[in-house]
Amino acid sequence: MKVGMLTAPFGGEPLANAVNFAAEASFDCLEIATGPKSSHCDVTTGDMEAARKVAKLVKDAGLEISSFAYYTNVFGDGPSVREDVVTAFKNVVDTASELGVGVVCALAGLPVSGIHKHPMIREWAPKAWGPLAEYAAGKSIKIAFENWFATLLQSPAEFAMLFESVPHAALGLNYDPSHLVHQGCDWLATVDEFASRIFHTHAKDTEIRQSVLRRVGNQNGGWWRYVIPGFGLIDWGVYVATLRRNGINNVLSIEHEDGSVGREEGFVKGLRYLRQFA
Repeated sequence: MKVGMLTAPFGGEPLANAVNFAAEASFDCLEIATGPKSSHCDVTTGDMEAARKVAKLVKDAGLEISSFAYYTNVFGDGPSVREDVVTAFKNVVDTASELGVGVVCALAGLPVSGIHKHPMIREWAPKAWGPLAEYAAGKSIKIAFENWFATLLQSPAEFAMLFESVPHAALGLNYDPSHLVHQGCDWLATVDEFASRIFHTHAKDTEIRQSVLRRVGNQNGGWWRYVIPGFGLIDWGVYVATLRRNGINNVLSIEHEDGSVGREEGFVKGLRYLRQFA
């Protein structure tokens, strides 16, 4: 299993900064954040010459691209699909296919005010992700949704609902156990249940401050936060063993959202810790 990093914290800088750091730190691969407003890396335009330069930069540094990450919302304010996002997403898929990158990471969609997530999953998601799944499959690309609780994929119950609503083999997860920890969901059993859908994984941990939780209750904030792997509640040895037992041996991509430690320091600490298991 490889250890990689999501390049988003380097988003306001040239991609070369992230690549050089990752190579010097001895990472294996990069989950490259992209988007039409990015000065960091934009592969949403369909410019293959520029994309090949990105691939060469990464390869020359001795790294691989584990995925392109286009984290944006495919839905508009009404029961509609944003065609600009669809076009950009297809360009990312085309780029990934051209460069031999098998996974594009995405968000399943953000909820609209006043509309429950479940009807959006049942009625809206098929309109957006059915055609995009077909398009990606035609290019031999898998779409991996990060299970961020603020999106439609709040819990394993919503995972199951989405895959029932859009039953396409090209759709799966960029599985991040940290989002389930503070919800009280079983992040290990979820691996067993959705093993065939885990195409990529995020390595992020969650700290829960029990003293604060007992005082403010779980309907308030401030009692949990995301941390670097090894500094929270997840047992990474058991987690990696569970992934492997289910035949998942792709990448642990560190998503650095730990405000208590600097960018480079956090990535290095996470890498050193995960190397025990990967």
